[in-house]
Amino acid sequence: MKLPMYSNSVLVALGLFASEALASWQFRSRPDLDVPTLNITIPADDETSSGYIFCAPFSGYADNTNHGPRQAAPYIFTEDGELVWSGFSYFSIWATNFQAGKWNGKNVLFSFEGSHNPAYGHGHGHITILDDKYETIKELRAGNHKISDKHEFNIIDEKTGLIQIYQPVPKDLSAYGGSKEQQWIVDAVFQELDLETGEVLFEWSSLEHVSPEGSVLPINPGQAGSGYNSSDAWDYFHINSVDKDENGDYLISARDMASLYKINGKTGKVMWKLGGIPGNTSSSFTEAEKFQFGFQHHARFVATSPDRKKQIISFYDNSAHGSEDKNGHEVHIAEHSSGKFVEVDTEKWTAKLLNNYVPPYQLLSKSQGSTQLLENGNVIVNWGSEGAMTEYTHEGKVVFHTFFDSGSLGENVENYRAFKFDWHGYPTEQIAVFSEITDSGDTIIYVSWNGDTETKKWKFYSVTDDGSKNLLGESKRTGFETSFTSPNLTKAKIIAEAIDVSGRVLSTSDEVVAEKQVLPYKANDSLAIGTKNFRSYFSWKAAQQIFLSN
Repeated sequence: MKLPMYSNSVLVALGLFASEALASWQFRSRPDLDVPTLNITIPADDETSSGYIFCAPFSGYADNTNHGPRQAAPYIFTEDGELVWSGFSYFSIWATNFQAGKWNGKNVLFSFEGSHNPAYGHGHGHITILDDKYETIKELRAGNHKISDKHEFNIIDEKTGLIQIYQPVPKDLSAYGGSKEQQWIVDAVFQELDLETGEVLFEWSSLEHVSPEGSVLPINPGQAGSGYNSSDAWDYFHINSVDKDENGDYLISARDMASLYKINGKTGKVMWKLGGIPGNTSSSFTEAEKFQFGFQHHARFVATSPDRKKQIISFYDNSAHGSEDKNGHEVHIAEHSSGKFVEVDTEKWTAKLLNNYVPPYQLLSKSQGSTQLLENGNVIVNWGSEGAMTEYTHEGKVVFHTFFDSGSLGENVENYRAFKFDWHGYPTEQIAVFSEITDSGDTIIYVSWNGDTETKKWKFYSVTDDGSKNLLGESKRTGFETSFTSPNLTKAKIIAEAIDVSGRVLSTSDEVVAEKQVLPYKANDSLAIGTKNFRSYFSWKAAQQIFLSN
């Protein structure tokens, strides 16, 4: 259960929620959109970073009817909860890991889309990449006769992409507690692909380098598979993230090993292992027992010292697993999940916890999650299966928190990863306009443009039969949808123009005719916000100032 879950009346009073009964017409100009209504419990303040929220919430219910968001899809929101872009229909099937990035200097969006098997935590599909006009420019698939999983796509140096794969293979599992009927195991694979050609540049296999002996979960834990057939293969490793540093080596997260591994980018050999559960996982680092973590996600390189002997890494520490142990108890090692930053020293072979970001509502997520370091030092932690996101200052002060839907639609909503990015969108779809004649005789015009980030104001015109335009007035953009009121324009033809900060006309809508309508309540608009940059490595000096100044 997501807490706090305010009543509808309270949320409406706060400007956070439109009644569920009216959610089917959130935007007059776009009745087809039924987007999540963010339940913002800690509003943004002056210490909150600029940027747009990137997320892809979905229902945690297996049948998707109980509900979670009505339209599960990738979304871009402002920190006020105002919609910027709905990706519903842009990705035709289940989508997750939605982010912004750069490919050869150009801004792009990307997301996994494919099937989703929540019982096993697996997905099968491909990566779809959109340009800044929201048009599909690439569908990227795994190579070497394999199918990409949902967990990872990570653009490296604007030219290559990292993906991971769950490859079932037959194997005698008797040495690990399996019966003679249990002979299937998941080989955790990652590949680095050339974004242009799809060529496999590097491939790594867990079974070639890491023994199943170290798996934290037994062979019959349910979610990790029982090994009786290829679709129920034992997922002893469960890779869920891959990153690459400036030296060309890789960092991977193995959830069911409760460990992080650094992989040599030339040989594939394990360079070190950071085990998270003392007594249950081995570790290359002698001081790792001073803190623990487990079943983690989204490990990333943050910075590397000039001599390459020290690195700072970030990851999301679930400290919980959706599977059950041999006694039928859910596996967890802490009271709540957290976002962690750790320094590893391969000269002294020590590991030190630098920062630990704990949730404002004691959230413990059994799956999913992410941790993102922003350029100003703030940190975004996404709480995975708990369907929430928090922003912190570097020191740990909470400066923003939201759940990813409200009311009963927020129950069991989940979100795999969430981020903040800079983004400038230039949609090619048409401007949407709708008009209504009120009982008092006024005409209200509503306008929106899905994905547009550049419009600062709207100009409204009536159009005569000979095509002449008469200016009705203008209105400052007030969120995803902006309204303008004029005296009675019954049967008048109306158009809207999108105007940018320099006064340039970006686009003009088609004509609509003002008519009498019977309409439900419309939620209040909010102002759009500023921007934030894409992912980049921190210099060691900058990282020292952020993490090691104390």
